Amino acid sequence: MQTLKNLFDNNRKWAARIKKSEPDFFTKLSRQQNPEYLWIGCSDSRVPSNQIVDLLPGEIFVHRNIANVVIHTDLNCLSVIQYAVEVLKVKHIIVCGHYGCGGIKAALEKRSFGLIDTWLRHIKDVYRHHQDKLDAIADENERFNLLCELNVVEQVGNVCHTSIVQKAWESGRDLSVHGWIYSIENGILKNLDVCVDNVSDISDTYEIKSS
Repeated sequence: MQTLKNLFDNNRKWAARIKKSEPDFFTKLSRQQNPEYLWIGCSDSRVPSNQIVDLLPGEIFVHRNIANVVIHTDLNCLSVIQYAVEVLKVKHIIVCGHYGCGGIKAALEKRSFGLIDTWLRHIKDVYRHHQDKLDAIADENERFNLLCELNVVEQVGNVCHTSIVQKAWESGRDLSVHGWIYSIENGILKNLDVCVDNVSDISDTYEIKSS
């Protein structure tokens, strides 16, 4: 039986380094979780949320899936959003995609990958919504990068369309939803200039009126 001893060794070394630099770190961490940020990102192993923004454990609440997609029927993602907004009282929800995303690339290809095809349909829908703009780009890599960005913008909208976020805004909560993208090639985040902090910034089609 493989016990992955190297990972346990790494864990002990990591814990020892933390305790040496801050002896009370784990004691304080175990007492509460009080992050201001919810990060919705890609499962890609090259995009570690805490490290990218140089935050310690406990400072950012994280949900990750393939291609950082927010779907209105995904109870896993919605449960994370609800817990972050209603229990942890986060002030910011960050949807962060990345260039070179394998999920986006797979969605661009006209072939089957198996079970994931159903998931990739949501990215194909983003392409369809912006097809004229994307098809007008001759450079394949430039088109790929733009779809990565457009997917983030779409998912920001999907977060804002949830009853969870709209309920928070209705109650007067200070809550902002941001769209960012990360470059694996240079480690730099890019702000896509998408920030929504009230219901008036979303389409009337998705606005949920209180009864």
